[in-house]
Amino acid sequence: MSFYWIKTNSLIKWIFSKYVWDIPNAENKIYLSFDDGPTPEITNWVLDQLQKHNATATFFCLGKNIEDEPQLFKKIIERKHAIGNHTYNHLNGWKTTTKEYLKNVKHCAKTFSKFGLKTNLFRPPYGKMNTAQLDKLKRQGYKIIMWDVLSADFDTTISKEKCLKNVISNIKPGSIIIFHDSVKAFQNLKYTLPKVLEFIDQKNYQYAKIP
Repeated sequence: MSFYWIKTNSLIKWIFSKYVWDIPNAENKIYLSFDDGPTPEITNWVLDQLQKHNATATFFCLGKNIEDEPQLFKKIIERKHAIGNHTYNHLNGWKTTTKEYLKNVKHCAKTFSKFGLKTNLFRPPYGKMNTAQLDKLKRQGYKIIMWDVLSADFDTTISKEKCLKNVISNIKPGSIIIFHDSVKAFQNLKYTLPKVLEFIDQKNYQYAKIP
């Protein structure tokens, strides 16, 4: 697995200040987020875990997965969670022309519109996009949402205990925490998420959707 930050470095946040990395606040709010769904069974499981703790979250969905699982996408909405655009089919911005990338984002947005929905939240797959893509999406009104704490649940080379430690050792009020409701991540996620939710409750943090 290639290098990645678990706790996003403050210098990175300063250099790339056009991105939203965290949301400082005085109300002890934290922001759970899930990428790559909706995914059969896994997203259902995530929704049930969140419901047990009266927790709200933000789901960055792939347009293709929405079209494949429309009822599951509706369930995310019915449970009062927020949604964000994650491109139509998980494009890597560094390997995609700006024209094709913007077209793919628009394609995803059209899947939201079929449900009468619109979002101004966008998270680039892999956290990778170029300056032109960033600037054009911001001009279209998108907030580019990154993260403060990366669970690394997608990394099949780490233990589930390490995945849990990644989160609880770094979470603080204002943190945007990223998980994945995907098949690849589920082995780590199913161990980590329930324990993270318990930790958040013990700390009296408040669950919030990314605004």
